[in-house]
Parts: sequence; C-alpha cells; structure tokens
Amino acid sequence: MVLAEVSRRDTGADRTRVELTQQTQVGEALVRGLVRAQLALALRLSLVVAIGLGGLPWLFAIAPSVGRVTAFGVNLPWLLLGVAAFPFLIAVGWAYVRLAERNEQDFTDLVQRPER
Repeated sequence: MVLAEVSRRDTGADRTRVELTQQTQVGEALVRGLVRAQLALALRLSLVVAIGLGGLPWLFAIAPSVGRVTAFGVNLPWLLLGVAAFPFLIAVGWAYVRLAERNEQDFTDLVQRPER
C-alpha cells in the first residue's frame, strides 16, 4: 500500500524514490528494512499475546488456589479466558495497527525526505 502511494507521487524525481520504484539495490534495502520492521513488530506483539494468554493456564497450574477464586459467581479462569481475553486481543490488535502505520509513515517520510 505504501509503495504504491510512493510510486504514484512524482513531485520531482528524487534519487531515493527513483531507486525505490526501479527496484535497485538501495530500493530493495529500503523495502527490506520496512518488511523487517513490520515482522519484528508482529513477533513482539505475538510474544505479548502468547505470554498474556498462554501464561494464564500456567498460573492456574502453579497456583491452584487462584484458579478456585470466584468473582460474580463465576470462577476466575472462566472470566479471564472467556471474557477478559477479548478486550486484551482487541487492545493488542489496535496497538499493532497503530505501530504498523507508524512504521509505514516513517518509511514514507524517509523516502520523501529531500536529498542532502
């Protein structure tokens, strides 16, 4: 999506944009950097989800008394895994979208930056 916008805007053939659209080694390195940044973000947030949701069963196995706690007449494990998991996943998804857009904006700013 970002690459299409960058290649459509031709407000002066600045060297970086030309290298990007012609897929030179410099352009490929720029795109590879963006892909790496997006992959690193996805892996970090996947780790947050794995620890956040995957850690709950470990918590209940290690401390069985926590698993027997009731709130509002429902066992705590059911509340955490059945109800609290959804807002957690929505928050992580929202954070991913915001951070991915920031990565793309940083890339666009880099490409559109005037040469020195």
